[in-house]
Amino acid sequence: MEGVLHKWTNYISGWQPRWFVLDGGTLSYYDSQEDAWKGCKGSIKISVCEIQVHSSDSTRFDLTIPGEQYFYLKAINAAERQKWLVALGTAKACLTDNRTKREKELQENTEALKTKMSELRLYCDLLLQQVNKIKENDELGETAEMGIDTGNLVKSTCTTFLKTLEECMQIANRTFSTDMASQSPPGTPPVAAIKPQKVYLSHQRSSSSVHEERVDPTLHTTQNTCEIEHYDQPAEGVEDNEGDKAEEQKEHKEDQSQEHDNNNIEVNAVQLQEDFSDQEEGETPRDSTESEDTEQVETFFSTMSHRFSDIRLDDDNGIPTQEFLDSCYAIVPVLDKLGSTVFAPVKMDFVGNIKKIHQKLLSDNDSFPTLQSIVLHEVQTNVAKVRNSATEALLWLKRGLKFLKEFLSEVNAGEQDIQGALNNAYGKTLRQYHGWVVRGVFALALRAAPSYQSFAAALVSREGDELTSGFTSGMHRDLGVYLPAMERQLAILDSLYEEYNLESDEVV
Repeated sequence: MEGVLHKWTNYISGWQPRWFVLDGGTLSYYDSQEDAWKGCKGSIKISVCEIQVHSSDSTRFDLTIPGEQYFYLKAINAAERQKWLVALGTAKACLTDNRTKREKELQENTEALKTKMSELRLYCDLLLQQVNKIKENDELGETAEMGIDTGNLVKSTCTTFLKTLEECMQIANRTFSTDMASQSPPGTPPVAAIKPQKVYLSHQRSSSSVHEERVDPTLHTTQNTCEIEHYDQPAEGVEDNEGDKAEEQKEHKEDQSQEHDNNNIEVNAVQLQEDFSDQEEGETPRDSTESEDTEQVETFFSTMSHRFSDIRLDDDNGIPTQEFLDSCYAIVPVLDKLGSTVFAPVKMDFVGNIKKIHQKLLSDNDSFPTLQSIVLHEVQTNVAKVRNSATEALLWLKRGLKFLKEFLSEVNAGEQDIQGALNNAYGKTLRQYHGWVVRGVFALALRAAPSYQSFAAALVSREGDELTSGFTSGMHRDLGVYLPAMERQLAILDSLYEEYNLESDEVV
């Protein structure tokens, strides 16, 4: 839209007519339509400005960016002002929608997901009621017809439950999917790190020559001996040394052969001594043939902020509460790396249990320095087996940790089938405590497990490191320290729960 509006300039000139053009979300003005070719005298972005209608003047409206820009404008009449307000409002609405499109989609999908989750809870409660009804009918010896009717109801509810669950996953995938634009395209070669090289004053020998010389220094030919002398030539007097040698070779050919043989032994002895010194001091040997693939790789477990292997137990094997909870929080990202969407329920349960224990700690920090002190306090106050107690939360937390430990142990043992490793870990740990509904949800999550390559790529801090041979050795190195410490602390908690008969066979 374009047209004439009066703009307030100053107290001397007052309101002056200007030619305004609204285009591409920007309102620009010129002295007149004829002078538009000279360029605009000013502009304002509609998406970030506030549009205010004057309370008493039916022709005036203001465009302001608080603290930055102020456009005080008047239209020719009220009808003209209305046209401008509609055009400006439409432009602002369109720009705002484009600017916040992702946020709006996220909000809408989040609300839809909450609605679906409420439906799932309803269907889950309904299923439990129907299952209990079947049990009651069986105990009372009801007729087969009634059992069939109840079974049909259960089947119908299950179908609806699974359909709603699938819709939940579709919404979650659409909402929380990873931004692929920030990742490297498939097939992109990894960026190899450049190792610092030791610089020598003379040309390098081939690795095979070095190897032969180290095996038996006395068997070198004259040619190899010359190469060694050039390689280990001192820096002092380098420029004059070659000329002197050439002159000596012409004058003393017969004596030189013997000198070379003697020097060969001495130089190689010095060379070997220097190489062994470098190795003792932790330096890279000069003839090292180590490739980039054997470079040590930093993994997720070596860069964690808190680790179970860093926890120091007290004299009575007391596990420090805060350090343990910090280590639990630090391992949560592993669930995200397995699939932030499908493992969201597992993550929520895991984090929820951590928060319950943390709330107990905050209630009296000095009284609960260790996990054992929390459990013993609740045992003495007869609340250990009460639902939502810290003891119950710790029970489920250690079960979740056992699941992760078993899974990571499978991976560390060389298992590259992530879905199979998760299924085995689930069968050994959590499955016995889950009813058929929760098992079905978990089975659905396992189907969306990532490939080994994708999971490995998520465990390195530098892109491409998972493709090197150093990744496997790095994982063995880090998990070899992390998992035993985790297992020891879980064993301590198991003994505590067995001692006070706090384990539960309740199925959820």
